[in-house]
Order: sequence, then C-alpha cells, then structure tokens
Amino acid sequence: MTNLDLYAKAEHLLGIEEATEALYDLYRSELDGKDVQTLLDVGCGRGGFMQRMISDGVKCKGIDLSSVMVQECQDKGLDTQCIDISKVEGTYDAIVSIFDVLNFMDKKSLVKFLDCISYKLNDDGMFIADINTLYGFCDVAEGTMSKDTVDEFLSVDAKFFDNELHTNFTLFNKNQDGTFIKYQDTIVQYFHKIQIFQKLSSLKLVDKQTFSLYDTEDKTLLIFKKKY
Repeated sequence: MTNLDLYAKAEHLLGIEEATEALYDLYRSELDGKDVQTLLDVGCGRGGFMQRMISDGVKCKGIDLSSVMVQECQDKGLDTQCIDISKVEGTYDAIVSIFDVLNFMDKKSLVKFLDCISYKLNDDGMFIADINTLYGFCDVAEGTMSKDTVDEFLSVDAKFFDNELHTNFTLFNKNQDGTFIKYQDTIVQYFHKIQIFQKLSSLKLVDKQTFSLYDTEDKTLLIFKKKY
C-alpha cells in the first residue's frame, strides 16, 4: 500500500468534509460562466468535484496516484485513471488540482508538473489550484489528532520544519476475526512561495486569492493561463 492509498483509507476519519465542499463551491464559482466543455481533475480523489461538473454538462476526466481513490471513482462510473499527468491524452478547456495537490511535490517536481499542465491545456484554457499558506501549515496542519470508531483507529502526528510538513499516519483496521491490522506511513508536503508560480515559463499566473477554510488565511487559490 502506498502512502496515498493509506491516506485514502483514512480520509473519512479526518473531518475534512466541510472544507472539501467549500473548495468545490469555490472552484465551481471560478469556472461558472466560462466556456468550459472539457475538464481534467488532477488528484481527483473520490470524484466529488467531477460529479458536480458533469451535472453542469461538462465532460470530465480524472486522474489520481491513489489506486484506492481511482477504483472508487470507477465504481461510480466516472472516467478515471491511476496515471501521472504526463500520460494523459488530449487537451482540456480547464484543469483543476483541488486541496493541496501542489503541496505534495517538491520544487523540481512541481515545475515539471506545471509544464505538463500547460501541454494539456487548450489555447485559451485555464488551470486552477490551491496551496497551503505558511499559516496553513503552522496554524492548521501541524499538530496531533486521533479518531476511533468500532472498527478503526487513526492517529495523526504532523510536524512542520524547514518548509516541509511531515505527517505520520497510523491506522488500525479491524479484521473479520476481531484482530486489527496496522498501517503506518509518512506523507510529506512542501511549502511553496508565490514567486515560484510567477516565474513559470509555460503558465502565466493571472490571479491569486488568499482565503480561509479554518478561520485563518490558510489557503491561496491560484489561477493560470497558458503562455504563448
């Protein structure tokens, strides 16, 4: 099991449903009124945003590096694949990466990823993503939490240092025989300064908005257009 698959198995215990819905509403409002007929959701998770856009008449495709997430999407009949952005075929009117997707990449991987995004955009297409602010890492993400149900127990311990957030997940799942199986792994996220996005060769940062999901300025929304 990869660390992203572990996250997928633990996500429902993290209490982020309300924040996720708020992000979906924000992205949807940014796309409202635009000529978007095709959309690629990179890091699509369980496909919630795709379902909303499909209901608006948009043709959607999703990719995610978690096979657990992709399987759940496919079970819902959504067009999804467990592949890297570089393997995606075709181009799109809009591409989105929702809820910290860019923070899971170090600087080198991020720049390569954004170059791939530009190749997958139609000429007048737009790319929307959100990143954690420094406050988001220090005031919201860092710390410990635990959650348990009859069949599960999750412990999360997150530490932010040297512009990196290291989050250790420990998950216990109950087997049919009453014993528990333990999963444990660490996920690393990276803080990115806005200057990185202002100096891209293939994408132009046309707008940025700092906003709050957790009563502090913890997020920045980034909107890009393709450079010519």
